[in-house]
Amino acid sequence: MFSIQSLEQLMYTVADMLLAPTLILISLLFVYAIVALGRFAALYLLRKKGALSYQRAISEKGRQYVQGYQVHNYFVANPQASNDELEVYALKRLENLRIVTRVAPMLGLIATMIPMGPALRSLADGNIQGISENLMIAFAAVIWALVTASLTYWPASVKKRWFASELINIAKLQDKTPGDESVAGAS
Repeated sequence: MFSIQSLEQLMYTVADMLLAPTLILISLLFVYAIVALGRFAALYLLRKKGALSYQRAISEKGRQYVQGYQVHNYFVANPQASNDELEVYALKRLENLRIVTRVAPMLGLIATMIPMGPALRSLADGNIQGISENLMIAFAAVIWALVTASLTYWPASVKKRWFASELINIAKLQDKTPGDESVAGAS
């Protein structure tokens, strides 16, 4: 017969097995965050370099490619794209950053809670070294996860604003006012 104690032991064993994959995932997401931050900096420089060309294209209602303006360039390549399609494109460009921003803290919490069981067991046994080893893992994991989320949150927020602005300008190119259709909903 399956007892509560068997279920508790099974849950503990499975949770303990999840620690290594969780730590690996946090490490991979941290590397992704560093790369994403570098890509964001490069995109910022491209946008800065192309800002005058972009403003000229918007004011002259021109539809030419401008480096760094991803939604605008998608519109130039796909002039028949609806506003909904443009919004979906913008959301796709933000998706990875937004997922990492949200998932990393959850993984940090998981990686914090898993070592707490062995730490409490060490406390009950009077094993101070066991407590400290498990708490070091727990705190390091949550710090890495929060840093990862922080590194991706800022680029995601700025890119969201950039894309919303591009969507508004595309509406101007289409001779529509931003209130005609949902154009700034790249959230």
